Parts: sequence; structure tokens; C-alpha cells
Amino acid sequence: MRRAISVGRDQLMSVGVCFGKFTKSGKFKLHITALDYLAQYAKFKLWIKPNGEMQFLYGNHIAKAHVGRISEDVPEHQGIVIFSMADVPLGFGVTARSTVDIRKLQPTDIVVFHQADVGEYLREQDTLF
Repeated sequence: MRRAISVGRDQLMSVGVCFGKFTKSGKFKLHITALDYLAQYAKFKLWIKPNGEMQFLYGNHIAKAHVGRISEDVPEHQGIVIFSMADVPLGFGVTARSTVDIRKLQPTDIVVFHQADVGEYLREQDTLF
């Protein structure tokens, strides 16, 4: 921001990282550009198996069959960061069930609802910034 002082206000477009945007209804929609910061400080994490990575990156929800590991004591409807098995952050979502309930589910049941993934850089590059 100190360097931005030397640029005139009418020529400066933005400073820093875009974490998201406010919708017309006043809600904040988190963008994938915040993933690097969320991944560092995330309390709840899920590691996805290699056979489920591409499905998640195409915008699909995560089924129980694709879960490699998950943090302990994750509550239902909680934000969660998705990692590959190699600890590469892939995106984030919202849990459909708690960790206790996930153990009882069928392999085809949804565990995490998709919110954003790194594939959005390609799919929505016109509206991302």
C-alpha cells in the first residue's frame, strides 16, 4: 500500500488481493483468490483422494468415496478447505454432515458442498476480478 501512494487515485485500480465481492443483496461471496490465505489458517480441512480431485475441480460436490482424511470434530454446515493428498489446496466448501455422521454414510452420499475451486480461474476468468 505504501507503493500505491505514489500512483494517482484516478489511475489506481486496486491494491492487494481480492477476497470476494458483495452481492446486490448485501451478502459477501468469497472468491477462490482467498484460498491461499484460508488454507494457512483453516481449522477444518479435508483431503480428497486422487480419483475425486477432477470431479471437485469441475465444480461437483464431494462424495464420501472420495474422502481421504478429514479433520476431527467438524460440525455440520461448517466451512472447510479441500486439499489434495499431496497437501495442495484445491478449494473450499461447506460440510453436509458432521464428522461423526460421515462415518455412517454410504459411499455415494455427499459429504461437502462445493463452493469454489482452483478450476474457477479457467471457468470464470471474465467475472473473477
